[in-house]
Amino acid sequence: MEFGAKMVAQGFTVDLNKPLVFQVGHLGESYQEWVHQPIVSKEGPRFFGSDFWEFLTRTEWWVIPIVWLPVVCWFVSKSIVMGHTLPQIALTVVTGIGVWTLLEYTLHRFLFHIKTKSYWGNTIHYLLHGCHHKHPMDGLRLVFPPAATAVLCLPFYNLVKLISTPSTAPALFGGGLLGYVMYDVTHYYLHHGQPTSEVPKNLKKYHLNHHFRIQNKGFGITSSLWDKVFGTLPTSMPAEKSR
Repeated sequence: MEFGAKMVAQGFTVDLNKPLVFQVGHLGESYQEWVHQPIVSKEGPRFFGSDFWEFLTRTEWWVIPIVWLPVVCWFVSKSIVMGHTLPQIALTVVTGIGVWTLLEYTLHRFLFHIKTKSYWGNTIHYLLHGCHHKHPMDGLRLVFPPAATAVLCLPFYNLVKLISTPSTAPALFGGGLLGYVMYDVTHYYLHHGQPTSEVPKNLKKYHLNHHFRIQNKGFGITSSLWDKVFGTLPTSMPAEKSR
């Protein structure tokens, strides 16, 4: 792995052998170029000097369904107890999944790929998504840590309650949360799985194209639907290569 490599920008040298999070902010305007030059290795870098904070940044993919699928079931069951039929529940959950796919696209395009150049802007962006583009095969930083997801769930649930009825809000939120679980597990599989059927093979090629070829297009992870709708579909992709 190229952990001995360094990059000098604006008089600052990034040392990949040292914790990265509080280094990358010093890159200034050069951060965008640096972060989009991927290092392909399953071994990830160290983020923090503190073992506690470092632990919070690393998550095995299987933790996501174990933690969140029971929560999904609990929210959906609340709407069932409030009197909704199973067809109504199914429609609401599917709607929640659909809403998530749009949120997935929107966050990836407009937040995760925001341009930064200030110290704290670069630092926060690296933690949020830049680390994934710099080290795209880091298997312990491909899914969102449950602690961070839990913090975000509260405002999102309050938003869902504002736009839906008291009895449908739990199932709608549960559907959105299920969409998130599907997204995170799919994202891991696209990087580390070896699909044999056509649909997942094309989806893997589509996503790796975003990482290694055209990083300002192809923001969908679970599908290319919203890229087609909003005109961010890559015009062409190279022949598939094994990674």
